Amino acid sequence: SLQGEWRLLHESIGISAMHMQLLKNNKLVIFDRTDFGPSNLSLPDGRCRSDPNDEVLVRDCTAHSIMYDIGSNSFRPLTILTDTWCSSGTVLPDGTLVQTGGFNDGDHVTRTLAPCARKNCDWNEFPDSLSRRRWYATNQILPDGRIIIVGGRAQFNYEFYPRNYGDGSIRLRFLKEARDGSENNLYPFLHLLPDGNLFVFANTRSIVLDYKRHRVVREFPAIHGGDSRNYPSSGSSVLLPIDENVTPVRVEVLICGGAKNNAYEQADQGTFLRASSTCGRLRISDRHPAWKMEAMPMPRVMGDMVLLPNGDVIIINGAGSGAAGWEAGRNPVTRPVIYRPDGGSGNRFSVMAASGRPRMYHSTAVLIPDGRVFVGGGNPHIYYNFSGVDFPTDLSLESFSPPYLSPHYDRLRPRIVEIEETLGYTAPFLVRFRVPEFRRMSEVSVRIVAPPFNTHSFSMNQRMVVLRWDEAAYIGGDVYEVAAFGPSTAEIAPPGYYLLFLVHSGIPSSGAWIKIQ
Repeated sequence: SLQGEWRLLHESIGISAMHMQLLKNNKLVIFDRTDFGPSNLSLPDGRCRSDPNDEVLVRDCTAHSIMYDIGSNSFRPLTILTDTWCSSGTVLPDGTLVQTGGFNDGDHVTRTLAPCARKNCDWNEFPDSLSRRRWYATNQILPDGRIIIVGGRAQFNYEFYPRNYGDGSIRLRFLKEARDGSENNLYPFLHLLPDGNLFVFANTRSIVLDYKRHRVVREFPAIHGGDSRNYPSSGSSVLLPIDENVTPVRVEVLICGGAKNNAYEQADQGTFLRASSTCGRLRISDRHPAWKMEAMPMPRVMGDMVLLPNGDVIIINGAGSGAAGWEAGRNPVTRPVIYRPDGGSGNRFSVMAASGRPRMYHSTAVLIPDGRVFVGGGNPHIYYNFSGVDFPTDLSLESFSPPYLSPHYDRLRPRIVEIEETLGYTAPFLVRFRVPEFRRMSEVSVRIVAPPFNTHSFSMNQRMVVLRWDEAAYIGGDVYEVAAFGPSTAEIAPPGYYLLFLVHSGIPSSGAWIKIQ
């Protein structure tokens, strides 16, 4: 149990989980693409989708999106009208998922899906609502509740959602400069910084973008080693937890995995190059930031990096050789690793239990409120392909329970019993919790996590903030209370819904939904 535990939730959810987002009603929105052939899940009531622009099926009576209910372990089909292949997404402050772009007739489309209790709510689509084709673009929620949409194939620019009348795109030359012969600049890594600017990483290079004044205000050294880190040489990235108890606030980016810059072309010719086995950390808040490199236990391309409630990072899914793309990956990496940012140098990685299912291209992973990681997808083929191939299309859904969920830690596990549902910036609030075996208050922290939109080895909008607290009290029995404060600014934590976790001695509670406003 100290290497974690896998559990199969469904052998088939009918579609391949290429894109995944947790909503505030504890439901997951999952979807693949429409130009994929028929899925294994029919649309309800004999409904069919008719699309004369579809490149595979003009009339399709199967679903390519589902709504999955975590509590009941059940799902229902949703209807997507235009192609969502390799698209992007963000959750607005009111909890509505805004999904942007895709391929073919979907590349200028925005789609919305609001959390609802009804069983008939579905996608709404808005054609021609993007100024440019957004295929392999990345989104980031901003402090004012808008969304910035950056890049895409042959798109060296960015734009905002919602789009005001007459607004277009703004050129970002950096994206063109970062492109090489294999591209390797798609799905750029975006992280909102505490000063309100945007960290942008593509291929091997990174900048700070002042998107209000439309100018690059800082450029960092290239990451060491020469390996490319963005699609199709897909590594992954997280902004490490922002701790408001530390002054001045430290801002640090972690990037792990990737591939040689020619790995995609080599794979196309039948040679699968060894993936990158390094991680790089860049402390942006330093006066002279420099990359510090570390070796992972194994090479990995197409891995997903997920922030865990205790501040650790799990790296899950992926391949040991090749690149992202059709038939381009080999040697599946079925063992996740957990990275402890505060561990000693050379002692930060732990290798976890192996899954029995290879998940490489088009696989996904998201954190859910009870602390498990849900994992799905895996399709390295142009269409659904279940036989006669080394790695068949995978329609299953699994969960991985990190070691902190082991019964071994039950006596240290806190349980939140009282929490305010709405938190204001800098406003004081109380968290009451129970724990059978309390250690000490110095081992308690209150953390908020923004649930991200996950696709193609990157979790857009993912962030964790360790909230400031100043006193704690023993209430009686096994009940305690901690006084904490809402995040300092919307740049630290943009408005919207978060999961709040109380962590005691490294063991997190289940998350409670709160709204920051």
